[in-house]
Amino acid sequence: MLAIYGRRRVGKTYLIKNVYQRNISFEFTGTQNATLSNQLFKFTEKIKEYFGDLGKIKTPKTWYEAFYQLKICLSKSTQKRVVFFDELPWIDTPRSNFLEELGYWWNDWASRQNIVVVVCGSAASWMLKKLINHKGGLHNRVTKKINLKPFTLAETKLYLERLNIWWDDYQIIQFYMSVGGIPTYLQEVKQGETPTQTIDRLFFTKEGSLRYEFANLYAALFDNYQNHIEIIKLLAGKWRGMTRQEIIAGSKFKDGGGLSKILEELEASSFIMRTPSFQKKSKDFVYRLTDEYSLFYLKFIEGKAITGKNIWLKQSSEEQYSVWAGYAFENLCIKHVEAIKMALGISGIYTETSSYFHKGNEEYEGFQLDMLIDRADRAINLCEIKFYNDDLSINEAYAGRLRQRREQFRNLLKTKKALFNTLITTYGVKQSKNSSSQIDHIVTMDKLFILNSFD
Repeated sequence: MLAIYGRRRVGKTYLIKNVYQRNISFEFTGTQNATLSNQLFKFTEKIKEYFGDLGKIKTPKTWYEAFYQLKICLSKSTQKRVVFFDELPWIDTPRSNFLEELGYWWNDWASRQNIVVVVCGSAASWMLKKLINHKGGLHNRVTKKINLKPFTLAETKLYLERLNIWWDDYQIIQFYMSVGGIPTYLQEVKQGETPTQTIDRLFFTKEGSLRYEFANLYAALFDNYQNHIEIIKLLAGKWRGMTRQEIIAGSKFKDGGGLSKILEELEASSFIMRTPSFQKKSKDFVYRLTDEYSLFYLKFIEGKAITGKNIWLKQSSEEQYSVWAGYAFENLCIKHVEAIKMALGISGIYTETSSYFHKGNEEYEGFQLDMLIDRADRAINLCEIKFYNDDLSINEAYAGRLRQRREQFRNLLKTKKALFNTLITTYGVKQSKNSSSQIDHIVTMDKLFILNSFD
């Protein structure tokens, strides 16, 4: 039994159908918010579609009866057969006993046949809790699980090239920061367009497919999805991230299981990321909105009317674009930390990635470190992340801030480890005495496209 889960639009169904296209003997997709009787009716129609006269039966009243009929139909062949259940969380309606009967059917018969059962769902938290960690008949029956994640930058580049889209690294990053590595979104790119033109067409026209995706995206995944959207909007307004206590203080939610469930579901579906604060306890985890599409939508689309043509061309030259791009690039680098480690030559060293924020006091001014790479070889990379359309200039004042921040960090944290100022940027740095004296490592955007950094 194979279970595949991951964010909506990430390509789960496409993957399954391409791998097993010659062997799928039966496929059934759940319907969101359908009743038990409606699901069973559609299941019966699929039986008829796949098995013809053999599948001419009355609509069953229970899933036990439905699986019994499926058993009869599949028994007529001894060849390798694949049974595919898509959107499993939608099939398992309340009090339907679907999972229990699936477990019985598998244990009693299907597991001893030449049958592969593939189950798929976009509600990642549900798939983990209800199926993969099932306490009943399906306990330990999932022999392989795949958490299908969005494309990395390297994979995105390869995919776009298959579509005859030949953007350079900077252009790919521009588009990736808007939609992420979601195949369904990437395939909307048209040959001959620039990222600016594509974004304008997809988001800033009445026909733009991604202009209307936001609410449907969350509604399709979560019960009471308005609560999930509230958390997403809250995090969108705090780009450095928020601790659990800050989320409670800024929202209607109380400290308890309800909030924990929402955060777990959002994290499991790759909408948010939880990172530790450097040298602090687990309760001080920082939650960040890292879903590129949601961040872009909330910043530039929600509540804003379409005011003409070439809207994105105009907005992308304004200050708010620079602020958003800086944060979006920071998120991108955090997601590609393994590629950064390879560029630094430390991929074989155990590391922990975190962030650090000092509010400021009488002794030291407040400052933030975008990303820390704490290494087992007694060193810490203090990462400064900058998105810029040219080589970065390090003047004397900037160099002074880098020097002061390193000293303050050492004094505040009382660390004896070596501290390396590490600049992660697009094109690099204009060489000067300021850059050479205060920057120990420079990682440019091309290093983020290392293909095997996530193996």
